[in-house]
Amino acid sequence: MPFRKAARIEIENRDPESWGIIYYQINYTLTDVPEDAAYFHAQFRRTNPLPFGQDYTILDGVAGHGHYVGTYMAWGVNNSSWWGEGEIKFFMDGDGEFPTICGTGTEDYFCGAYNFDGGVVDDTMESRYREFSTPYSGLPQVLRPDGTYRSQQRFGMYRWHLSDPIRFESDLRVTIQALGWRTEKTDRRYLPLQDDIASVAFWYQTLPTGPFPELKDRDYLEVI
Repeated sequence: MPFRKAARIEIENRDPESWGIIYYQINYTLTDVPEDAAYFHAQFRRTNPLPFGQDYTILDGVAGHGHYVGTYMAWGVNNSSWWGEGEIKFFMDGDGEFPTICGTGTEDYFCGAYNFDGGVVDDTMESRYREFSTPYSGLPQVLRPDGTYRSQQRFGMYRWHLSDPIRFESDLRVTIQALGWRTEKTDRRYLPLQDDIASVAFWYQTLPTGPFPELKDRDYLEVI
């Protein structure tokens, strides 16, 4: 996280009660920073529920030169059946209706594929999601109150673009579809979802930085 003049790190307590004691450690080096060095950025967003038929915005309003290096998503599914057919889209450098990079599915972007399905794992003979974690991608968190493909599943996923950064020259916008799939024999179709989706985007860019969206209050951010 390069800085040229100064750096400041804050921790905000959004609970009305006191936290008590916080321990922390910060490591840094005072050194010269090249004129063309980009600054590290991270931005949180959440939409709950996502309006019907709209893509979820991971990042928008980025202007300047830089590269995108990672995505973390917390996804609460409000429908039954498979939820991860949505394409991630990277609009950059003047893109209009169509993005420069368009993924093939949510599970593909996070390097899981095939519905994150680990197959039959116990004597219930029911297939289920399989958590996994690698250096650059993973599905380390699955909350499954009712079993595979049931409503109220919650997922935590990450993808780090450290070995494959997505570089942009003038602007960047990142979105992902919330798109499910119905597998009934008489009703096989895609279904736009209205899910509870949150994300943190990580990128480097030259300054100045565009305004960040306002962080909502603690009641809005509560997980229902």
